[in-house]
This record gives sequence, C-alpha cells and structure tokens, in this order.
Amino acid sequence: MTFKALILGAAIALGATGSAFAAGSDLVDGNDVDTILELARGYGSASLEKQDNGDPKIKGDIDGITYAIYFMNCTKGKNCEDLNFYSGFLDLKPDMDVINAWNRDKRFGKAYLDSDGDAVVEMDLNLEHGISTDNLDADISVWSLVVGQYAEHVGYKK
Repeated sequence: MTFKALILGAAIALGATGSAFAAGSDLVDGNDVDTILELARGYGSASLEKQDNGDPKIKGDIDGITYAIYFMNCTKGKNCEDLNFYSGFLDLKPDMDVINAWNRDKRFGKAYLDSDGDAVVEMDLNLEHGISTDNLDADISVWSLVVGQYAEHVGYKK
C-alpha cells in the first residue's frame, strides 16, 4: 500500500467517523431550558419559574419529594453554565453522623445541614460546552435516585 493510499484511507475513515459523531451529537446547554424542563417532566411534575435574580429555575416533584433545578452562572438569564439540583427537607434535622455517612458512602449528591439545621442534598452538573440529551436524561435519572435514597436515609416520611 502506498503512503498516498494510506493517507486517503485514513481521511475517509476519519470523515466517516466525524459525520457519524456529528449526526448523534444532539447537545443541550444552559440555553435549552425547554428541553431540560421536558426531560425533568419525565420523572414527575415540573414547572418553569424564575429565581430572584431572573435566572431560570425548574421546580419539580419526584415521588412526592420536592426539588429544584437552579440554572447557575448565567448572563442575564441566558447562557447558563451549570445546573444545581437541590432538595431541602424542612424541619428534618438529622445528626451529623447521618450526613457524614451519606457523604462517605455515596458517590452522587452532596449532603449537608442548612443554616437552620435542615437536611439538604445537592448535585451539580456542568453544561458549559453542552452535553447530549441522552446524557442529561441519565443525569436526571441519577438525581431521581439520589433524592429518593437521601429521603429514606434521613428518615423523610411522605
């Protein structure tokens, strides 16, 4: 095989790979609020609201547990770079051993007590350069598991 044929074959192979990747690269970023809202609705009720600073926020419910998705690091309510998934459990005040056990034993979801001593769980997701719709859906699925497991872990009763 000549060098020229080898280069031509590699270029064709790379071109085919690039085309296949581009066709399946349906990316979602922080401007795709409606897409993120629709994906969240696949796990329970969800509605679009605004934060005090005007940035978008999704308020939802997964199996009777309220949560919010905050769009973060936005420029005038657009071009948001991250999502912050948040669920707080008012008047549920576990001791630090319970919180520490969660953080020690679980990979996803950061647990802590808020300034009132209430149980909270959060999870962050970077959208700065976009992620696939399938990956975002998988991340929301992980969040739904985190919320349910955390609620059980801290003794939440629906």
